[in-house]
Amino acid sequence: MELRELKYFLAVAQEQNITKAAEYLYIAQPSLSKQMQKLEKEIGRPLFIRGSRKITLTETGMLLKKRAEEIISLYEKTETELSARPDEITGEVVIGGGESYSVITIAQAACAVQNICPSVRFQFFSGDAGDILEKLDKGLVDFGIVVDLPDVSRYDSLRLPFADRWGVLMRKDSPLARKEAIIKDDLENVPLLCSMQSLTEGSQLRSWFGESAKNLVISGKYNLIYNASLLVKAGMGYAIGLDKLINTTGESELCFKPLYPDLYTHLDIVWKKYAVFSDAAQIFLDRLRKILLEK
Repeated sequence: MELRELKYFLAVAQEQNITKAAEYLYIAQPSLSKQMQKLEKEIGRPLFIRGSRKITLTETGMLLKKRAEEIISLYEKTETELSARPDEITGEVVIGGGESYSVITIAQAACAVQNICPSVRFQFFSGDAGDILEKLDKGLVDFGIVVDLPDVSRYDSLRLPFADRWGVLMRKDSPLARKEAIIKDDLENVPLLCSMQSLTEGSQLRSWFGESAKNLVISGKYNLIYNASLLVKAGMGYAIGLDKLINTTGESELCFKPLYPDLYTHLDIVWKKYAVFSDAAQIFLDRLRKILLEK
């Protein structure tokens, strides 16, 4: 399959309509239909469920959509890096990571790079460790920021400063809001919201709960703490997360109470061993190392 065909396929997947996709691509609708039929024949499985008004993706189509997005993203990133003038440092540095106050160090390094290389751009996205490391292994991101990764030996890494404290985000009118800190017994039999991976086997939080983890009532899971804060405001439950990510001062309806005994977590920024960086990514890493040495 060709890159052009993948771009056509993504347009159809986005528009969910052959005619609209053809208009978007500025090609004839019959030509686009033939291209998609050719692609399905090449793959050997249907990619679309063709309805009277809307086209949806089959399971194979959804997998191809994910892979096509990755392929095109990597192609465009490579094209940008190779097209830069030899005397100009430009391009994009892609960083994926979890939410943490420690990311402020990454922001400082990024700002420092842009002060000396204004043409360098940064792309940040939030995700859990599984998503981040998958993209890192495939070359779709330059760096990943992960929370207490048990084994960083597969990667080169730097430990970020600051330790994030675990606690519970809740409404100020909640019964637990009167406490200075939250113990394990407080969280049994109350509706809890937790991040996708925070309570997986072997995680720090799971170890903190110990046997009590079996008695937790998980009413929902979240990927971004901001979304969790909205669920907490709506009264869905208590969100277990890290401090300093949601504003709980002033007139906020929410408050944050730390866990007791204290539980802290650390972040590492990781990259592939023996990675060949673009000039932009290398300058960012050099600047980050310098900032970390000064802290």
